[in-house]
Amino acid sequence: MARWCRVLFVATILAGSFLLFLVQPMVARMALPRLGGAPAVWNSAMLVYQALLLGGYAYAHWLGRVKPRAQAVIHLGVLAVAALWLPIGLFALDLPADAQPAVWVPWLLGLSIGPLFFAVSAQAPLIQRWFSASSGGADPYALYAASNLGSFAGLIAYPLVVEPLLAIHGQSLLWTAGYAVLVLLVALCATRLPRTASAEHVAVTSPAPGAARILHWIALALVPSGLMLATSTYITTDIVAMPLLWVLPLGLYLLSFTIAFAQDRTLADLLTRIAPVTILLFGGVIMGGFNDKPVFSATIALTLLFMVSVALHTAMYRRRPAPDRLTGFYLAMSVGGVLGGVFAALLAPVIFDWTYEYPLLILAAGVLVPQMYLMATFRAVWSGPAVRRHLGLAVIILVMAVAAGMRISNPDGILGDQHQGAAFLIVAAIGLATLGARLPYVVVLASTLVMFGGYRALELSAERGARERSYFGVYTVRDGEGVRELDHGTTVHGIQLRGSPARERTPTTYYVAGSGVGQAMQALGPLYGPAARVGVVGLGTGTLSCYARPGEQWRFYEIDPAVVRIARDTGQFSYLSRCLPDPVIRIGDARIALAAERTASLDLLALDAFSSDTVPMHLMTREAFATYGRVVSRNGLLLVHISNRYIDLEPVVAAAAREAGWHAVHLLYRPSPLDADHPSPSDWIALSRDPRAIALLRQRNSGWEPIVARDGMAAWTDDYSTILPLLKGLW
Repeated sequence: MARWCRVLFVATILAGSFLLFLVQPMVARMALPRLGGAPAVWNSAMLVYQALLLGGYAYAHWLGRVKPRAQAVIHLGVLAVAALWLPIGLFALDLPADAQPAVWVPWLLGLSIGPLFFAVSAQAPLIQRWFSASSGGADPYALYAASNLGSFAGLIAYPLVVEPLLAIHGQSLLWTAGYAVLVLLVALCATRLPRTASAEHVAVTSPAPGAARILHWIALALVPSGLMLATSTYITTDIVAMPLLWVLPLGLYLLSFTIAFAQDRTLADLLTRIAPVTILLFGGVIMGGFNDKPVFSATIALTLLFMVSVALHTAMYRRRPAPDRLTGFYLAMSVGGVLGGVFAALLAPVIFDWTYEYPLLILAAGVLVPQMYLMATFRAVWSGPAVRRHLGLAVIILVMAVAAGMRISNPDGILGDQHQGAAFLIVAAIGLATLGARLPYVVVLASTLVMFGGYRALELSAERGARERSYFGVYTVRDGEGVRELDHGTTVHGIQLRGSPARERTPTTYYVAGSGVGQAMQALGPLYGPAARVGVVGLGTGTLSCYARPGEQWRFYEIDPAVVRIARDTGQFSYLSRCLPDPVIRIGDARIALAAERTASLDLLALDAFSSDTVPMHLMTREAFATYGRVVSRNGLLLVHISNRYIDLEPVVAAAAREAGWHAVHLLYRPSPLDADHPSPSDWIALSRDPRAIALLRQRNSGWEPIVARDGMAAWTDDYSTILPLLKGLW
């Protein structure tokens, strides 16, 4: 019977956590077409989720004061009331055209899923408390490992199973069925609660934790939470923008709880013991930067996150209170998680011009991670007389300064890799000698983070106008021989030739004259005359503006105000000032902005909205193409940029074109090594409902070829889309 009881409670916790992590991406998919892809939308949504989760934990903490059977009645009542919001869907709320995300997103999501998310989020701490009461005081903390295993399963299941197999409506019905199962499981758990009404089942008898201990819990939760988000930002900004990569940091973060709170302590203790070494060595490696080896770099960053998370969550587990104070412990953990998320996702992009939160959180992990001396000799040094400790610290500072000088004076390997390797070995040896001594270890760690990459970031930050950051990422302006380049993370966002007005007006990269969009722009006059109307989704550095001719009407759609400042206001790039001095720029999500435009108000619309290799799905659906078809004239052209390292977007566009009656061709441009205008390989698709427009493009350039539809591939819709079948090398 005891085994059955444990299985029941574990299944209940698994189900609740699975549903909780399934509903978040599902609602995000529902909201994307209505709210757009602006970062303020998703930052506001994150705060809603965090606030509801914190509210659920606070509710579970309050409910712990009530007698067990009364807890069951109250919670089943809360679940029943929340069921009135099933099946999940966005509330029918008409948003004004100038809706502010900070106001409307919390309102919309709160009305749509607030009660359901609140009720389910209370499951983990509440069911653990019930398990302790029903099993005669058994340790409930191991059940938290099951909770995070369920969260991990929900996280993985959505992009890999649920989204590819079910449309949004089907996903909502599946979640409704899961919710019904959860309510049934909770009711069965309630039957296991003690029937007695005696006070000992709710009385708190263990000593109350002090303020210092609670703050320690919060800090131990804050750093892994913030580092998880910072790792996602860092590897997609400075290493590789790979689809679905965001799943890995969050998945490893959740798995770390499963290990840290497991009954078998072997693995948790082993990983915690070696975590300080990992933080020191891997922190230096990842800051050193290996952008030419993205898989290696991403693996190092993810391993570092996992080790930090296991170590700090294990430290939290070791300092857990008695079961009668369980809900307060989880409430403090939730507060730390919220603060970490707010710092990494909301504050850091405003405070910093680079991903400085990443090394700062690594340093904070070094401060908090449990440590033990490697050898008795080192213990004697660092636990001996104050004079010996101070002398040891002075020696370390001196050696680290010499190593930093070796590294910083030779940033590009001019003196050979052996000098840089020697600096790393010195750091490693000194770091191992400081294990167990908190202050010397932190000094070595901080020095490592600075000398192996941090100083380069600081140099760029000190250079006026060299870098700007927004919620969309980090933009870096670099000057080379006769060129100026804008990088968005690891992706070139635009290059301008320098030296003369003629060079500054020359289109480069994906937009050179031989590219698909360059060919289409040069056909504007023959197709639409001198008063052609052009729209461009995605401003970049403003390169395409240099195809504009007097009499034409141009307007740009750009979601990131930082890009507008760089292209138009700072003077760093002169495409707009030289070619289109007073451009019309609509700031905001392109699909929402285009929906407000007049019918047939454009002759050509160029869709170049992809940020690196990230795909804004809501711009590629059947409904989005219907918007483009309404705005573009009957004989107009739609140009779609589908260059991508990881995803084959041609079948998506082909399916949408087939269903909407567009004629479509694509031009795969591969530049010659002799070209001097810095061209980039590109793949553009041209679509029109008038076959004559397509025929003219093919007459001017025989490289245009009909696009190929994939058998069985349906157009993406607002209700259904998945990138899995489109990943290159997968099929």
